[in-house]
Amino acid sequence: MPASLNPYDLFDIRGQLSDEERMVQDTVARFTDERVLPVIGEYFDKGEFPHELIPEMAELGLLGSYFPEQYGCAGMNGVSYGLICQELERGDSGMRSFVSVQTSLCMYPIFAYGSEEQRQRWLPAMARGVTIGCFGLTEPHGGSDPANMKTRARRDGGDWIIDGAKMWITNGGLAHVAIVWAQTDDGIQGFLVERGSKGFETRDIHRKMSLRASVTSALFFDGVRIPDANRLPGVKGLKGPLGCLTQARYGITWGPIGAAIACFREAVEYTKERILFGRPVAANQAVQLKLADMARR
Repeated sequence: MPASLNPYDLFDIRGQLSDEERMVQDTVARFTDERVLPVIGEYFDKGEFPHELIPEMAELGLLGSYFPEQYGCAGMNGVSYGLICQELERGDSGMRSFVSVQTSLCMYPIFAYGSEEQRQRWLPAMARGVTIGCFGLTEPHGGSDPANMKTRARRDGGDWIIDGAKMWITNGGLAHVAIVWAQTDDGIQGFLVERGSKGFETRDIHRKMSLRASVTSALFFDGVRIPDANRLPGVKGLKGPLGCLTQARYGITWGPIGAAIACFREAVEYTKERILFGRPVAANQAVQLKLADMARR
């Protein structure tokens, strides 16, 4: 095997990256190694999210990374955003989920469908991590048929009244603002519902078996009154929330690459350390074949 061959990057994907993209990857990898991995096991056991890491992620430009600098964001390209998701999920899926939701499901609809006033108000604060968002689409009866959503918003003068519930909402218990999708007389529309609004409640979901270091919540709306200024004016119909999901899926597909690399590294190290019949199990050809197949995949 040539000395330059990296079993964790068998096809030299890193060699195809630009200098800036490699710098982003190295920065997030260092953050994951030094700040996430030493503590994430404890948070996983407790079923809590490491809130203290939010300002650090914001300082590194990881929140809303691909939005323009005029909104306080880093202005990175799509590959850099994918690498961010990959390296964060190498530490824990909950870390990547937090960034995916904040960036692609909350900041994106404000950027793509919001007014300029909404962009100026929300995006810089969300990029700094001082305002956290969540995305309310899935409902208690299921999420695979969003056209059948039960949550409704009705016009009342210059305001909207929202009634309904959302379920399995990542970052719900952390959020200062919820991007809520509701049926109206004019089709599905998106609304910015701020924490503290009368009739708006979040309840965290506990005793999960996975994604334990990620906050997952139920949202309840009982006659929540919001001004029309909190409606996203740039979209109507299912293409609004589905466009957000398309954005999110891009980062989500990068994340499992990081998780797979982490699993592969653990497997390699274990086979080197596990001694059986006087030698590491990595010395057995059958084990080597399994590891080689993992590297190829």
